[in-house]
Amino acid sequence: MTKQVIRTNKAPQAIGTYSQAIKKGNMIFLSGQIGLDPVSMDLVDGIEAQIHQVFKNMHAVVKASGCALEDMTKLNIYLTDLAHFSLVNEIMKEYYKEPFPARAAVGVASLPKGALIEADGFIVID
Repeated sequence: MTKQVIRTNKAPQAIGTYSQAIKKGNMIFLSGQIGLDPVSMDLVDGIEAQIHQVFKNMHAVVKASGCALEDMTKLNIYLTDLAHFSLVNEIMKEYYKEPFPARAAVGVASLPKGALIEADGFIVID
């Protein structure tokens, strides 16, 4: 079974050797998204703006796959400061509705380009 590359210019282009997402069989695997503006490729300012931009970027990639955010099965969040955990939860409700995806939130020392948050995940298509 071959892999299908998912890409859109409505989300930041890869800044390394990876694809925005890959579909294989009935699964779509999304690469990590940080708060990069897809046009300027600059990191947006502040944690709140970065959280929103991460979810907007993920939405663009998910949409390019033919799915919707509510199809997200698993979401992983990486934060350089776990004090922002409650803010992520608050903002996440603007993008995802119940039943929410399974999720992990992990504190990390640093992220690419000095980002404060990164998220990745996958979708299983029925």
